[in-house]
Amino acid sequence: MQVFKVLKSFLIASVMWGIGCSAQAQGAAQKNTAWPKHTIRIIVTFTPGGAPDILARVLAESWQQNLGVPVLVENRPGYGGNIGADLVAKSEPDGYTLLIGTVGIHAINSSLYEKMSFDPVKDFTPISFLASTPNVLIVNKKLGVSNLQELIELAKTKPDQLTFGSSGVGTSLHMSGELFKEMAGVQIRHIPYKGRAQSLPDLLSGRISMLFDNLSSSLALIKAGEVQALGVTTLKRSHAAPEIPTLAEQGLTGFEAVSWFSLMAPANLPPNIQKRLNEMTYQALSNPEVRARLLAGGLDPAPGSPKELSKLISSEASKWGRVVRQSGAKLDQ
Repeated sequence: MQVFKVLKSFLIASVMWGIGCSAQAQGAAQKNTAWPKHTIRIIVTFTPGGAPDILARVLAESWQQNLGVPVLVENRPGYGGNIGADLVAKSEPDGYTLLIGTVGIHAINSSLYEKMSFDPVKDFTPISFLASTPNVLIVNKKLGVSNLQELIELAKTKPDQLTFGSSGVGTSLHMSGELFKEMAGVQIRHIPYKGRAQSLPDLLSGRISMLFDNLSSSLALIKAGEVQALGVTTLKRSHAAPEIPTLAEQGLTGFEAVSWFSLMAPANLPPNIQKRLNEMTYQALSNPEVRARLLAGGLDPAPGSPKELSKLISSEASKWGRVVRQSGAKLDQ
C-alpha cells in the first residue's frame, strides 16, 4: 500500500511537471513569434528634411524607445514616390517594412501614370492617418511680386516663361501648380525635382520662378525673409502662419490642395500587427510635446483608424483624378 502511495505521488508530480514544461514551452514559442523581433524600416519616398521625413523620424524615435528594437528611416525618392512605394508593396507583410504614404502615391499617381508596378490601394494595408499640412506658394524675391494678383499678371504677360518647381511629378505640390494654372488661366512650366533639397537651392538662386512646397518644410525660410510667400493652398489660413493669406481669399475661390501623410504596410498584414502599429502611432502622435512641435512647424497630427484612412484615400483619389484629367498630364513610369 505504501508503495502504491509513493508511485501515485510520483505520477502526479510527473504529470504536473510535464504540464508546467508544456506551458513554459508554449509561452516561449509565443514569445519567439511575437512582433517585433528585429529592425523595423520606415520608407520615406522623398529626400530628407520634408514633412514625410519629419513624421517618419517622430515615429522611429517613439517606437525605438518603447519596443527595444532598431527603427530605421530610409529615404527612397523618385517617380513621385513610386520607387519607395513599390519597394514596400513587394515586401513581406510582416510589419518590418512600412511606408509613409502620401496623397500623391495613393490618390494621384494611378490617374497620372499610364502604367504602375503596384496598385496604390490593393497592395497596401492602411494603418493610420498621420498628419496634414497646407501647401504654400513661394517665389524668388527677385521676381518682383508681393502678392498673388501681381504674379498672375506677370505670368499672363510672359506665357511659358515662368517656372514652378515641385518635389516630383504626381505629388500634391505638382497638382497644386496644375490647379493654379487652370484656375488662374496662366501658362507656367513645371520643373519636377526628387525633393525639396534639390528644388529650394534653385528657387533661391533664381533658376526657377516659384515653388509649391509644404508649409511645414518652408516655414523657416519664409520667416527668415529668404523667400516671399504668396498664399497657402487650404481654404483657411494656417494657425502656424496666420499672416499668410489663402489663395482662395485672393481671387481663386475654392482653391484647396492639402498634403497629407499616412502609415501603410504591405497588403495582407496580420490584423494583430495592424492593430499594434495603429496603437503605437496614436500614442506617438498624441504625445503633448510631439503635437506641439508638429503644430508649430505647420503639421496638423490627426491619427485615426484604418477604416477612416481608407475612406479618405477613396475620396481624394476621386478629387485628384478629375484634376489630372483636366490638366491632360500623363506619364509612363
